[in-house]
Amino acid sequence: MTINVQHFYHEDTGTLTYVIHEPSSAEAAVIDPVLDFDYAAGRTDTTSIDAIVAYLRQNRLTLKWVLETHAHADHLTAAQHLKKQLGGTIAIGRGITQVQSTFCEVFNLGEEQDVTGRDFDHLFAEGEHFSLGSVEGQILATPGHTNDSISYVIDGNAFVGDTLFMPDAGTARCDFPGGSASLLYQSIQKLYALGDEIKIWACHDYKPEGRELRYMATVAEHKANNIHVNADTSEAAFVEKREARDATLAMPRLIVPSIQVNIRAGLLPEPESNGVRYLKVPLNHLGCT
Repeated sequence: MTINVQHFYHEDTGTLTYVIHEPSSAEAAVIDPVLDFDYAAGRTDTTSIDAIVAYLRQNRLTLKWVLETHAHADHLTAAQHLKKQLGGTIAIGRGITQVQSTFCEVFNLGEEQDVTGRDFDHLFAEGEHFSLGSVEGQILATPGHTNDSISYVIDGNAFVGDTLFMPDAGTARCDFPGGSASLLYQSIQKLYALGDEIKIWACHDYKPEGRELRYMATVAEHKANNIHVNADTSEAAFVEKREARDATLAMPRLIVPSIQVNIRAGLLPEPESNGVRYLKVPLNHLGCT
């Protein structure tokens, strides 16, 4: 039974969220859901994710999984809103514990922040299997962009987070704490080894040079045309190109709020004595070490 894939594009952050489901059982998963966030106003909103909730309800789908490819630095996850509305198991890779430990120190969160992953319902290991109805998928650990990055491979599809963009945009950066261009190259080789016909579904598309939105390309297309790592690119050449590119990049616009929320599976900080929730901003620290 072939799974169905429906994409939803979040224009403000360039993020792609996928709803995948297995028709015979109507079991569904949502991959990388986005919570709207107005940084200037410090205000969250559920308009975008509510469109996905409506889609699931209209199609009478049962939400089994809320799947995160990693703790994103460019948008806040809507995992908790999805679970509150429709249930489901919130899952991420086991590497999240390393990310939690790193950013617990960056934001000086102390005992406020768990570093064992228990904010998530399930932590996936390399090679672990998951299911939607009668269809079984597998977890690939694909670190490099972050050390918690994983890919969900199911029914000829690979949902790879930020490991690969579209071929004309290459790959994601590797200069966050725990990132490694060498590891990213090796992760991409694992994806390429899945077979030329495998469909790679990206988590972001920023529409380079104003082209139309794209979100899926086959392994064969990447091996032929990916501007950062095609079939002939050596690890040394990729590392040199990726690290040179990363040195020119500014921090993502939403990294400060995103990380604090996403390492907690979308849970917002507890309200303080005045009933208001607060996020921290580390001054003169991010990008300076």
